[in-house]
Order: sequence, then C-alpha cells, then structure tokens
Amino acid sequence: MKKLTVIIGLVCSGLVVVAALVSLVWTPFDPRKVDGPARFAPPGWPHVLGTDAFGIDTASRLLVGAQTTLLVGVVAVALAAVIGVPLGVFVGMGHRIAGEVVARASDILFALPALLLAILLAAALGASVTTAAVAIGIATIPVFQRMARAATLTVMSQDYILAAQVSGIPGGVIAIRHVLPNITPVLGVQAAASFSMAILAEAGLSYLGLSAPQSTPTWGRMLHDANLYAAPIQAVIPGVAIAVAVLGFNLLGDGVRDYLDPRMKELR
Repeated sequence: MKKLTVIIGLVCSGLVVVAALVSLVWTPFDPRKVDGPARFAPPGWPHVLGTDAFGIDTASRLLVGAQTTLLVGVVAVALAAVIGVPLGVFVGMGHRIAGEVVARASDILFALPALLLAILLAAALGASVTTAAVAIGIATIPVFQRMARAATLTVMSQDYILAAQVSGIPGGVIAIRHVLPNITPVLGVQAAASFSMAILAEAGLSYLGLSAPQSTPTWGRMLHDANLYAAPIQAVIPGVAIAVAVLGFNLLGDGVRDYLDPRMKELR
C-alpha cells in the first residue's frame, strides 16, 4: 500500500514536471494568441481541451501554467527553508534569549496570512510571480522554524549529543553532523507539504489577480477566466490540474519520509 502511494505521488507530480518541461520547447498553439472565432470551442481537434472566452487554446495554457506552478513552489519552499531551518536549529540547540526573540517574531509573522503579505507586496512592488512566491515563502518561514526547532529539541535530548558536547565539539559542528541529518526526514515531508500548499496559495493569488499578470497563463488565472455557463469544462480542467499537483506532492512527501526515516525502514 505504501509503495502504491509513492507511485501515485510520483506519477502525479511527474505529470506536472513533464508538462512544465514540454512547454519550454513546445505547445500546441500560442498560449497568448487571441482567436475570437474559436472562442468556447469544445474539446476536439485541433483544440484537444477546447478554448476559453478569448479563443486561446486551453491545453497550451495548461502546459505553460505548470511552469508558474513549479516556479512558485520551488522559490517559496526554498526561501522558507533557507531562513526557517537555521533559525529553528539555532533556537532548538538551547540559545534561550535569542530563542525567545525568534519565537516572538515567528508568532507575529505566523499571524500574517500569505494573502495579506501578497497584497502588501503587490501594492509596493506590483503584482508578479516573484511577488507571490516571496509572499508565500515569507508566510511559510514560521512553519519551517517551528518544525526544525521541535525536531532539534528531540535530537538534542539524545545521549550521543551529550557525549559530543562533553567532548568539546563546537555547536556548529554538532548541528551539521548530528542535528541536520536526523531532522532531514521531517523537513523533507514539510517541504513537500509546503510545496503543495504553495501551489494552492499561488492559484488563489492568481485568481485574485495578485500573482502573474493577465498575459501570463496560470492555473488560477484560468479558473478566474472560466465561464461556467458557456463552457464549464474550462473551470474543471485547471481545477483538476491543481488537485493532481497537490495530491502528487503530498503523497511524494509521505514517500520521502518513509525512505529517509530509519524507524520507517525498520517497519518495512
């Protein structure tokens, strides 16, 4: 059952990655070309997934939209992990005063939703994919910080850590050699979960016009432009794509945990 879960996750997430890579070199039609006479064409040939209200090929927009999905997910998770994980490890290793400062700052940041940060950044810098990715990444920093802190506290309570400290090994070396390798499985699962949540957040921001400009195809923008009365299939297609991507990366995260966690290996 676990292997089946991993396979499903790999297939779903792999479809998104393949779509993004294919769109870099080929799309059936120009994903930005307006064709008035072809508007609301049903799925068939040559438009296998139909066209939207502007006559733009839906399959082409779907392929190009995968690029934005992956870009936002990678940037947001990388930003959150690069900042949140070191802070969490630093606090978890017993730096009390600095830990209190980081904890309170994390609480304040955690209270600000990604949507509010995106609105603030969009007002200051303008709506763009970068703005959305940065907003989602900043909002996710407290999640990685808390996860890394909790996992670090567990590791620091082990006897081999005490032995390393008594031996005079510097804290930085302990963090790199002992703490990070042991908390990697937890962080891997969190990264996959955060990646899928970033996909949902970007779709929501695109739907509200706070992510990519209208000329850039995104799955959230496709949902926004869909006409449920004239062509309901145009709302179903990007919705299914978002669901497949979120499901795939969530299941892939579970697979990463099973592969990296030694305790899960013993159960297999």
